[in-house]
Amino acid sequence: MESNLSRILNMNRHQLSGQLYKYTNVTKGWQYRWFTVDAQAGLLSYYLCEPANDDSNPNIVGNAPRGQVHLAGAVICPSDEDSKTFTVNCASGDMMKLRAGDARARQEWVDGLRAIVESHSNTTASLAPRDQLAAHDAFGAARQQMQQCELSNAALARAIENLTTPLSPTDPDLLMLKALSAANTHCLLQCLGLLQRHNELADARLEPTF
Repeated sequence: MESNLSRILNMNRHQLSGQLYKYTNVTKGWQYRWFTVDAQAGLLSYYLCEPANDDSNPNIVGNAPRGQVHLAGAVICPSDEDSKTFTVNCASGDMMKLRAGDARARQEWVDGLRAIVESHSNTTASLAPRDQLAAHDAFGAARQQMQQCELSNAALARAIENLTTPLSPTDPDLLMLKALSAANTHCLLQCLGLLQRHNELADARLEPTF
């Protein structure tokens, strides 16, 4: 039977290597980058690139990736900002804010990356089988809750933006509620990443050395 990872990768192989925009900072804003995914190694890499003169792939600058992150233990979440943006919250605490070309491309990236995360998030190999299962179930349930939290946050933001009189989407209290919801969601994502990273380090200390 075909695994979930194989199914997703076969469906989205063309989307798991392609153009995304990466948010750098307030000064530089969004930067055009070429992203590739090594599904077997669980690595997401990106390269500097220059747009091509036609519809072909852009010209990649250099052979070495500009940056690279491990996907094991990461949390992949669509953003409530628009239908194209999503975040990769790594177990190390690093976070990538990315933007696809359209909503369909974003969903394909999110589905593909989540499948790879699931296949590489076995961070409890040094535990007894029963404890491994309990820890795996706990982190899996936490990731599902965070995904639901992200969706609820996005629904709240849309509800506020679509308000009509007598309420206004620019009401200070509603803007504060929207900001607090987004900030709390981001904080919880960071906490989950830290917990997973702590679990990885604890397992590493328990592994025997020869």
